[in-house]
Amino acid sequence: MWQVWLVIAGVFFVAEAITIGFLLFWFGIGALLAMISSFFTDNLIIQTTIFVVSSTLLLFLTKPFLKKFSVRKEDETVTNAYSIINKTGIVTKDIDSISGLGQIKIGSEVWSAKSFDSSNIPKGTKITVVDIDGVKAVVDTKAPSIV
Repeated sequence: MWQVWLVIAGVFFVAEAITIGFLLFWFGIGALLAMISSFFTDNLIIQTTIFVVSSTLLLFLTKPFLKKFSVRKEDETVTNAYSIINKTGIVTKDIDSISGLGQIKIGSEVWSAKSFDSSNIPKGTKITVVDIDGVKAVVDTKAPSIV
């Protein structure tokens, strides 16, 4: 029976290498512990219990430890183009939805821009960046700004 547990552990380790996150590794360790128990007993219920209990304990006992080293979404610093989303600026060249032309200024940076609702926005209008589409800022005149 130890061969079966070894194959199961191998499947979990390969699946862990393919997926994002750190979940299946503990099931692989649990399968290895069940494999070790198969050397001492032939009882499949005991082996399966060792697998389930050890995998569950490892999963829950290491979760606080892993949280300390993982980067949470809200801790990430937004950089580059996405840093201007929700910021306000001013139209410096008319935004024309037909020709695809238009520029805005946010702080000291000038960006190519297009309208959120495909409307034309005249020069001097206060806008808010709602998204980034390729290299253009998608702007709206009605969106509330966060900054």
